[in-house]
Amino acid sequence: MTTRYVLQTTAELKNLSQIRDFVEVAALGLGFDPEGIHNLQLAVDEAVTNVMLHGYQGQGGPLELELERLERRLIVRLRDEATPFDPNTVPAPDLTLPLAQRPIGGLGIHLMRQTMDEIEHRVTPTGGNELTLIKRDPAK
Repeated sequence: MTTRYVLQTTAELKNLSQIRDFVEVAALGLGFDPEGIHNLQLAVDEAVTNVMLHGYQGQGGPLELELERLERRLIVRLRDEATPFDPNTVPAPDLTLPLAQRPIGGLGIHLMRQTMDEIEHRVTPTGGNELTLIKRDPAK
């Protein structure tokens, strides 16, 4: 039987602390490497902040997080009812450009890519988003 941790909340900035705490408690409860929890929190932070600011445009909306472990992988699923957006379509930023020449945005997605092993997106049957973040646990 697979253990799952689920948090249903509202996609509002005031809930970021609750979301971070949930990710930490769930990851520890699933036996995830404590050293990797900060990176996991960072990736989830970036993903949910994008949902809050861009998906719901600061107006809030339903957000569900689910964490489970499948063998050596920790799976994080984020579900929302915001406008569909696949972060995999965003090109990697050109980090060689001087800061003044870089376009605004895209670094959060870059951080997600750097900290997670896989990122998957699908449009839900209701027209929302399901973003799946996968991290392999080298300690297990």
